[in-house]
Amino acid sequence: MGIQEKIAEIQLEMARTQKNKATEGHLGLLKAKLAKLRTQLLEPTGPAKCAGEGFDVVKYGDARIALIGFPSVGKSTALALLTGTESEAAAYEFTTLTCIPGIIHFKGTKIQLLDLPGIIEGAAQGKGRGRQVIAVAKSADLVLMMLDATKPDAHKAILEAELESAGIRLNKQPADIYFRRKKTGGLKFTSMVPLTKLGDNPADVVYRICHEYRIHNCDIVFREDASIDDFIDLIEGNRRFVKCLYCYNKIDAITMEEVDVLARQPNSMVVSCHANLNMDRLLSKMWDMLALVRVYTRRRGEPPDLNEPSVLTAGRGGVTIKTLCAHLHKDLVKEFKYALCWGQSCKHAPQRVGKDHELMDEDVVQVFKKTAKEFGQEKKGKSLTKQGCLAEPKKEVDKKDKRGPSSNRFDGGPAKNTGRMGKSAGFA
Repeated sequence: MGIQEKIAEIQLEMARTQKNKATEGHLGLLKAKLAKLRTQLLEPTGPAKCAGEGFDVVKYGDARIALIGFPSVGKSTALALLTGTESEAAAYEFTTLTCIPGIIHFKGTKIQLLDLPGIIEGAAQGKGRGRQVIAVAKSADLVLMMLDATKPDAHKAILEAELESAGIRLNKQPADIYFRRKKTGGLKFTSMVPLTKLGDNPADVVYRICHEYRIHNCDIVFREDASIDDFIDLIEGNRRFVKCLYCYNKIDAITMEEVDVLARQPNSMVVSCHANLNMDRLLSKMWDMLALVRVYTRRRGEPPDLNEPSVLTAGRGGVTIKTLCAHLHKDLVKEFKYALCWGQSCKHAPQRVGKDHELMDEDVVQVFKKTAKEFGQEKKGKSLTKQGCLAEPKKEVDKKDKRGPSSNRFDGGPAKNTGRMGKSAGFA
């Protein structure tokens, strides 16, 4: 029996099983088996095959957005309007057969927009080059899901299911669960909050899932009321949590009441690429969801350079001073002494900050490096005081030298003439 047949059999058994607290353990075991089979399906153990032509797009710019949707929903037209890149658009489906990149210049940043071929139902299993499309979507910082406003909303559920089965979690965060494997000691399960999504016996459900993955020695701590799917995602370790913006196109072909209903859905935007309606708000919404942080640098005694900011994001290393130093130069983190910061992240201007200070958009930073003497002495083992001065290592003093001068001390050597006793004391 192949992997596809095993997946279909497990899905059939899950559909026939009644969902209640008594069957949570059985359903959790089936979900664990299903996740393992899907992982094997996405990552075959045979010889690696060549990737599709045009799908190996090098990352460029400060962020990457992937356009995903069914065929003929307006992805190529949106790419042309947002980036100016020419992409073939026609009235028939599957016009785009490869990945076409474009660059959005917005607020001093460069955002890469990828026009991917339309995917169909069953793309996670490889239909219609779906694996290549989903692989590119995993590397994106934001997924822009293009939907046709004139078609039923079931297309949205189909696309979400395909991405979910491929290991992409849309608009979700990893569960707050502590998980650490050990060599010995058995399985230790602890929960800090009441668990309502794991049935009557959460410990037994977690124990059975771990045994399905052949994990017999580990520490597990649930810090939130997580579900079975969240725990399986943690064990698999290959899930990708990506933000998603749902964009409904062709609103010029529906009524205002229908437009109002679509616009009120969470993480949604209504546009018309053909009539060029609401495209500026779409660009602003994408900027807000990417949460890019522009940081300007300045030299001592000079105004800040506002032409080319350093763009940071939480998904690419964080938004701290340490990430900024690594972005400027690879050796700046080692030579970093302190920094002065101006902007919204500071309590006063300027504020002296360290490596762990979190920056906000349009902050100005001036970095100070250690001098050559400080950097060299620190390598030899000497530390720096709070004032930035070198602290000399303490010298080991002999116990004999700690004692003060005494007239009745005898250490085997001649007594010293202190000048107080003089010749009257019998010293020559």
